[in-house]
Parts: sequence; C-alpha cells; structure tokens
Amino acid sequence: MLMAHPAVLKDLVEQYETLRALHAENGGPATRQRMDDIAYTLCVSTGTRDVDVALVAARYRLPGARPEDDSVLTAD
Repeated sequence: MLMAHPAVLKDLVEQYETLRALHAENGGPATRQRMDDIAYTLCVSTGTRDVDVALVAARYRLPGARPEDDSVLTAD
C-alpha cells in the first residue's frame, strides 16, 4: 500500500483538527463537505475506515512520533 508523505499527513491532520475545533460539522453544507472530504482523504491516506483511527495512524507517521508509545491502545 502506498503511504502519504508525512508533510501531507501533517497538513490533513491540522486542517481536520481546525475544522473540528470550529465545530464545522454544525456549519453550512460547504463547510461540512470540506470536513468530510478531509476525513475521507485521511482514511484513504492511512488505509483506515474511521477518521479517529486515521488521525492516530497519521500522527504515528509524523516526525517525532514514538514508535514504542502504546498509549493509544486501550485495555478491553
């Protein structure tokens, strides 16, 4: 599977987090569509199907990510 460049992932994560912080999901149709588009691109770029999982996967690939960090794993 092809993986997106870390710079692309960083930009997508920043855009998504900004829109989420501004509660874009409650905005107009164009704003909601932009957020959906970024979420979809994050999922495709990370090989995932859920935006929250995609965000974790994207952050893992960013410079400075600690591969030994398992803090995102939960005990079931």
